[in-house]
Amino acid sequence: MSLHASSGRWRLGLLLALVTAACWATLPVALKITLEQVDAITLTWFRFLVAALVVGAWLSWRGQAAAPYRALSPRHWGMLAVAGLLLLGNYVFYLLGVQYTTPANAQLLIQLAPLLMALGGILVFRERFAAGQWLGLALIVGGLLLFFNEQQGERGGHYARGAALVVLAAIVWAAYALLQKQLLVRLSSPAILCAIYALSALLLLPFATPSRLLALDGLHAALLGYCALNTLVAYGAFAEALAHWEASRVSAVLATTPILCVGAVAATHAVSPTLIAPERLGAAGWIGAALVLAGSAAASLLAKRRPD
Repeated sequence: MSLHASSGRWRLGLLLALVTAACWATLPVALKITLEQVDAITLTWFRFLVAALVVGAWLSWRGQAAAPYRALSPRHWGMLAVAGLLLLGNYVFYLLGVQYTTPANAQLLIQLAPLLMALGGILVFRERFAAGQWLGLALIVGGLLLFFNEQQGERGGHYARGAALVVLAAIVWAAYALLQKQLLVRLSSPAILCAIYALSALLLLPFATPSRLLALDGLHAALLGYCALNTLVAYGAFAEALAHWEASRVSAVLATTPILCVGAVAATHAVSPTLIAPERLGAAGWIGAALVLAGSAAASLLAKRRPD
């Protein structure tokens, strides 16, 4: 079986990975506020529905609505279905976890996902890490442990339940990401995402309550729209980043997301203190966050690049 090889355009891959990180840093803030008026299943269904319609329309406009799927073997159809189920699980588990913890906590714990993706990229796609990059991964792990231990001690109760759900979301996301990278051998990233979005929207429809969306006020309706747009931009950029850069490098850049999320929470609280509570970070939490950022920089930059 042939394995997907990155294009080598690492600058474009880096830019796309940073776009993904920015989207994912602001998403939990919007989700946390939107969940005040919409249940998790309906919110997730709407995000998948909008994404499927937009990407499907774009593929149709390019004349690629059906053609990409005709040459797929039953095995690749099976891989596509499993990838869809995994991404659906990631969305639902993560959103349920956000209900029991804070945006920054959820984003830091979900960094287990790119770490697992990095290890999978090394094992499955035979990607290589330099010594400095292994040091970066060690710093990320140490930072995550420091942050988690501090927050667990301060919050307790629901925090453990939310943390478990976010960790589960991380595990299924890492498996999804590796499957998607392999599917790039046969399908473009928009074709992969369109099929996954449509499958997920169909599966969630029996459990969603679309009528609840009509009762949203202006703020929550706007945030719902942002969540849907975020899905398109983040996963589109992420899929293209994997096409141009190694999975292990992309995962390292995504580790900066918790730091960006802390900033997004602080900015939102400063503008409107009633919308969301500020993050409570002690010395250990800040040290852990700094280690995650330093480890991300080391893992993504301390390696020789192939020229564009």
